This record gives sequence, structure tokens and C-alpha cells, in this order.
Amino acid sequence: MAFKTRKTSTELTEQVANHIVQRLAEGGQPPELGIQHINVGNETYLKILETEYIGRILKGGSSFKLVEGYFGGGKTHFLYCVRELAWSHGFATSLVELSPQECPYDDPLRVYQAVARGIALAPAEGELAPLMGLSDLLSEYADDLLAENGAPAALEFLKRTVRRTPCESHSYRQAVVSFLKAEVTGDDTATAVLGAWLAGEPVGSSAVREYGVFETMNRQSAFAMMRSLCQILVGLGIPGLVLLFDEVDRNMSVGPRRIRTIGDNLRQVIDLCGRSQLPNTLFLYAVPPEFMRNVVPEYPALYQRLRSPIPFSLRSPQAPVIDLTHLDLEPVPLLERLGARILKVFECARGISFDPELQRQNTSYLATRCVEGEFELNHRRLFVKVFCDSLFRQMVEGEQDVSTLEEEDMVLQAVEDLARRSDSWDDLDDLDDLSDLPDDDDPEVQ
Repeated sequence: MAFKTRKTSTELTEQVANHIVQRLAEGGQPPELGIQHINVGNETYLKILETEYIGRILKGGSSFKLVEGYFGGGKTHFLYCVRELAWSHGFATSLVELSPQECPYDDPLRVYQAVARGIALAPAEGELAPLMGLSDLLSEYADDLLAENGAPAALEFLKRTVRRTPCESHSYRQAVVSFLKAEVTGDDTATAVLGAWLAGEPVGSSAVREYGVFETMNRQSAFAMMRSLCQILVGLGIPGLVLLFDEVDRNMSVGPRRIRTIGDNLRQVIDLCGRSQLPNTLFLYAVPPEFMRNVVPEYPALYQRLRSPIPFSLRSPQAPVIDLTHLDLEPVPLLERLGARILKVFECARGISFDPELQRQNTSYLATRCVEGEFELNHRRLFVKVFCDSLFRQMVEGEQDVSTLEEEDMVLQAVEDLARRSDSWDDLDDLDDLSDLPDDDDPEVQ
């Protein structure tokens, strides 16, 4: 028995539209759902991933792509687009935000824990939230298995079929089978213990030994467990898995030891892609450009794997790096098209209609003013927030030509604020500066 197919709806409903507007207006952040309704500029990249990878390579194989883009330049937005694309094909996804303190990529156990927490299938029809968390996915699978077959047949299926699923770790497979059995039989104690172990939480070996689980989940075994997770989900009938890692720390200057660890971990993933150990899996790792400039060259084995003489494109879909500084549209046309899509979503959310020609003029004016600012790399977030504010005000006060109002002052003031706070492109993000944190190679912190 396979997981029931869940696919995202492409319909723009009032509920989805309100969610999109809220996310854009409050923080200039991509929406959790419905991002296809406001996406522009990266369609070529998404088409390649859909046709070449989801449609071909991931039917048995796997692949790694490094996504490169400045902060505020659309990395997170792009990962959300890939997530919805994967959901539309029934894939499971896990979107993980990496940072030195919360989830460093050089700590395999914490990465596994984040992946297990974030593993998700598309939201059910009419819902905004996806089915998320490894235990919840397995519980739903067990519920469906029980409902369709009854307890005796379900247990026999687990014994005869699931227990024979190819999996690198025998203990991991046994933990999944025992968890599913416990769900079918209503053994809450077993589901709690095994669910915690599968989540990577500290569980005593004696607590899981009776279920046939003899391995310990730790930093040394975590990557093997992550490979086992991919193998089990595909074995249970999910078409594939997309792992999305987003480096949210703007400061990529790390010590030599951490560079070696990160580089070795990435090299292992790249080498594993294409083998049976990561079946039907797409691995995307999003970083700022300084990662390629400052981190990768320090690890020659990784540099050789990521270096490519030609960029990722329709004619070279095998290239390992997706560069988001090169999109389908130039900055002003991109913002104009983005504004047109946001306007449509706003009208759906609020049940109103604006004058299309006046709003086209307003969109073009604000797009040009944002791009004319010195800080071009952050113009999209700036445009989204200013444009949404303009729509809200016009909804209340009536439609107006924004070139005669204070929107111009708002744009200019926003650019000036960025100039006062920023000494480099890296400072355009709103995260706290972590540059003065001690490195783990510093003898004073050993």
C-alpha cells in the first residue's frame, strides 16, 4: 500500500489569497502556500527541475543542486516554489533553515532532527497547513492501512512487505515497522518511544531494544539515518523526496575545521546522489555567493564537484549550481509583473476591483523607483512591502496616482535607511550580526 496521493491545488481561493497578502504585507516573506500565484522570473529554472529531474532523473535516481543568491535575492522564495512544485507531483519535502546556533550543517544529528520535523506532504484540500513531521506522516499511513484492510491484514502487510523494504539501517527500518504496528494496535507507549527515536530525540537504548532497535541516533550515525529515511519513505510508496536547505546566516566566514566538516558533508551527499542510497531524492542547498567564493575553494574536493564551465540552463541542466542572480526578466520588468500578480491576489483576498490601467502605471512607477535605489539586490522585498501598503491605502482612501503621493518618499527613505545600516551587500538581511561569535577552532572556546 502506498501513501495516498496529496497534491496542492492551483486554485486561488479567498483563503489562500488572504494568506499570501498577509505574508507579503507584514514582512515581505514568501507565503507558506500558493506561491505560484505570485512567482515570476525563475520559471525556466523550475521548468528544468520539473522536466529533467522530477520527470526523469528522480524516478529511481537522485541529484544535488547548489542554489546561489544574495540575501533578499529570492533564495527562500525559490525553495518555496520548488516545494510546491514537488508537492504537485506527490513528493514529500523538508525545508530546513540552517544557522550556526539553531541548526548548523556541520552537526549531522541536528540536521537530521530538523529534516524529520520538517518532512511534509501537500496540504489536504481546503487546508493551508501541510501534513508535517515524520511521526504524523507514519501515523496517517497506519490509519489508512488499518481503515482499508483491518488490523490482521494490516499487521501481515507490515510483516511481509514493509519489513522487507530496502533500507541501509536495519534498526531504522525496524523502528518504522514497530511504530506502524503500534499505531495499528493502539499501543501508545510504543508509538511515543519509537516516535521520539525516529525524531532523533535522546532515547535510552534499553527503551527501544525490545522493538528490535539496537543502533543509537547520534552525530556519527545521523547521516546514515537520513539516508534510511529517504529509503523508507520511497519504500512506503511516496514518489520521491525533496530536501531543501536554506543558509539563513549572512556571515559565511567560519573556521577551517567547520569548513572541512561542511565541505565533507556536502561532498558525501553529492557523491551519494545517483546511487541507490538516496532513491528518488533531490537535494537543494541555498547559499549566498560568498559561500562559493570563501568556503568552497578551501575544500578542493567540493570545489571540483561544484565547478562547471557552463551555467544551469535548458541546454545544460546537469550543471550543479543554480544562480538566482540571473533570472528570466530584468529587474524593472520583473517587479512590474510581480506587481500585476500581487494586485490580482489582493483583489481576490478583499473582493474588490481596481482600475487596471491606473494600477499598471502605479506598479511601473514604484518598480522603477525601487530599482533606481543603490541597493538593487534587495529591491524585491522593498517593492513588495511598499506596493502592498499602497494597495491597502487605496482600498481605504480610494484609488490614486501614487507618483503624486508619499510612496516616492517611502521608497527613498527605505533606501536611505538601508544605506545607513549597511556597509556591504551582506548586511542587507535583517538578521543579527554574528561576525563576532567565536569560532570552534579558537583555543579559548575549547
